Amino acid sequence: MTQSPPARHESLSALLDEDIWDVLIVGGVRYLRQGDIGLVRNALHERTHLLANAPHLVHPLAFVIPARSRLDRLFYGTGLKLYDLLAGADGLAASGGLDQAALLAALPGLKPDGLCGGIRYWDGQFDDARLAVTLMRTAIDHGATCLNYLPVVGLLKANGRIVGALARDAETGEEFEIKARAVINATGVHGDRIRRLDQPDSTPLLTPSQGIHLVVDADFLPGSEALLIPETEDGRVMFAIPWQGKVLLGTTDTPRPDLRQLDDPQPLAEEIDFLLRTAANVLARSPTRADIRSAFAGLRPLIHPEHDGDHKTTSALSREHAILVSGSGLITVAGGKWTTYRLMGEQVIDRAAEIAGLPPIPSPTRDLKLHGCPPAACDDVLGTDVALLADLPGHDRLLHPALPYSEAMVRFAIRHEQARTIDDILARRTRAFFLDAAAGEACIERVSALLAEELAPSEERLQAMTEQARRSASRFQATAN
Repeated sequence: MTQSPPARHESLSALLDEDIWDVLIVGGVRYLRQGDIGLVRNALHERTHLLANAPHLVHPLAFVIPARSRLDRLFYGTGLKLYDLLAGADGLAASGGLDQAALLAALPGLKPDGLCGGIRYWDGQFDDARLAVTLMRTAIDHGATCLNYLPVVGLLKANGRIVGALARDAETGEEFEIKARAVINATGVHGDRIRRLDQPDSTPLLTPSQGIHLVVDADFLPGSEALLIPETEDGRVMFAIPWQGKVLLGTTDTPRPDLRQLDDPQPLAEEIDFLLRTAANVLARSPTRADIRSAFAGLRPLIHPEHDGDHKTTSALSREHAILVSGSGLITVAGGKWTTYRLMGEQVIDRAAEIAGLPPIPSPTRDLKLHGCPPAACDDVLGTDVALLADLPGHDRLLHPALPYSEAMVRFAIRHEQARTIDDILARRTRAFFLDAAAGEACIERVSALLAEELAPSEERLQAMTEQARRSASRFQATAN
């Protein structure tokens, strides 16, 4: 039996319930090398909008590229001047050269052997989980209904045209028919699954690529600036980034054609070894597996190269996005990256309005302040909502001494950010599992008790959530030993 969808806001979109992960809002220095000038230019402009619209979540970050010769300094410096030129008025600060002393002062954890200096340039850093939550809350502020744990299991058709979707409540099993004049498939690496609900014989659009990250203590690279290694053995760049009191090492670009990996991507042993080996070549202290606080993987929904058999690695594939409309009217937006999410959204909504026969309306999002936006840049990811924490029980009690999260933040996630599970809280509203998986695991019992107070789930459901959280914590730690 089908009914109208429930009149409730149950958490947020699928974006936050997958292990899709990034920390940089960038034009993409390495895309210059691939000739994606348009992608870089668009991303640089979008970076400016994000810095203005979400200064509590997006911040400028200095990156430093070490050089081993004057020729390297000239080469990197010339490329980054082009980056500055493409940014134009949207530039954060001009790139510039560093001598050896200035390089080592900027990156005190760097191995000095063979280095003659470097280049500093500026890009952006953000909190991806908080931005996803904030986008959901902004949408609700403007009248949207956002549903969580309500996966689409079918598409509704009439006379060969899509007129809605069939969704199932993952908590109760109840199904709902949701009628719509336009249906947008914006499901990342799961895009081909939804396309097959429309056309079972659909040719794959996506080539999933896995990237992993390792988290180590901040003393491996003290300071506030990020390190960029421009050439690694697999042809990518590697970053070491100061992140929430830790250092983040990444990333890799590994083709993952096995669709069974889409729901639970895991770091491969060879990926971990690659990052540790690359870091050991440049850092004064070489991190080992014993130093890893957390290890995790995410998947990129790269567009499959049509009629092109020359791409041997996913790192060669473009990060551009594409919008496709099937014969029955299903709109799919695929590819892209976090930095250009707003532009992707603007373009796909314009296309959906056209298909639905709605009058064209200019998008307001270019200058739309996101939920919690403070009057100026600040370090608190909750922005103006931070005042709400003081009114919640446990605002002065940390969940764990190694983590920056209070008990009040758990209650806040449930009451205001529609968290439904322990995993939601420890992995997707906070970053406990990502920062320190062992410390996050130690929080499970306390978070379970707080969730029980707030949501009063059945004993069986609470036990299942607790066991799932322990499995999640184990996955983040599995490769750290």
